[in-house]
Amino acid sequence: MSPIPKRGLVAVTGAAGFLGGWVVRQLLDKGYRVRACVRNADDAARTGFLRAMPGYASGRLTLHSADLDQDGCFDDIFKGCHGVAHISHVSGYEDQAYISRVCDHVIASINGSGSVTRAVVTSSIAAVISEADLAEIARRPVFFEGRYPDEMNPKRTPERGQGYSMAKLVAERAFAEAAGLSGTWDAITCCPGDNVGPIQSAHQKDMGPWQHLIEGMLKGELVQTGAYRPWMTVDVRDDAACHIALLESTEVKNGERFIAWSTDARNVEDICADIDRLLPELAHDTPTVVDPFPDRIKAREAEFRGIWAMADLRNDRVRAVTGVTFRPLDESIRDCVESLLSVAAVPVKRRAAAA
Repeated sequence: MSPIPKRGLVAVTGAAGFLGGWVVRQLLDKGYRVRACVRNADDAARTGFLRAMPGYASGRLTLHSADLDQDGCFDDIFKGCHGVAHISHVSGYEDQAYISRVCDHVIASINGSGSVTRAVVTSSIAAVISEADLAEIARRPVFFEGRYPDEMNPKRTPERGQGYSMAKLVAERAFAEAAGLSGTWDAITCCPGDNVGPIQSAHQKDMGPWQHLIEGMLKGELVQTGAYRPWMTVDVRDDAACHIALLESTEVKNGERFIAWSTDARNVEDICADIDRLLPELAHDTPTVVDPFPDRIKAREAEFRGIWAMADLRNDRVRAVTGVTFRPLDESIRDCVESLLSVAAVPVKRRAAAA
């Protein structure tokens, strides 16, 4: 299928979210018309930043209420659109049948639009690297688009924490299969890394784990990540740019997936220490990391860190088809912190001499 036309009309689901908000802003900056889909368009606390964008005043940006759990909620919104950036999160990831139902009704709205030629679906690196057995990473350490978790592992169940990864793969496959059957549109998957960068609205500090964890660091709370996995990051602005470039690209085909990350990887305790290094003016009182895991996990810390150190993060494909240049993680951390202070008024725990 063809890419979306320049300055065409794009619907963005999850538009009030951390990533969705940046997709909306960058689409407008590039001259597109945008239909921003949010749960409640009248919720000023969550949509005020969208209304403040210049495109809203002119009418190039419109806001639309759509409850993702309701069949047909996008029927009218998608009509006339050239592309869809489907970024919205579902209510939960444990019920795989529920995930399929949501996919089916979003797909039905695309099929019924009579105009959409491309959808970019937001997946996750969890659909690439999330393993029920961490030793699988040592066996297959190259993290690229053709890598999938070991789906035959009997421990890969929602009850064992694999629901999110499983649900993302359900969605990837559902959209690609439906687009192939339709023959009138294609579905491209974007698998972002750990999104770090500036928030645009105060509510977004709670809408993703990474900026929320940085908020905790500023307040003096630092918790070790599960299985000692380092953050594998992408700046949210670069992630948004990848989504838009995949809508526009003539080099992609239905069913293809692309990982959006910078290939920067850093341990959580180092990211926390970076706050003081990057913004010494804050006099941030860098907290000591708290390891909440049982002794049997703590005893394997060196083993787990050694496995993660083998990981070879690749972004060759997304750079080739989008031309996106990824920001360094230092810039993302700095801008995230400053936005948490300026947009959400997050308090900072400062060293005693500077308090």
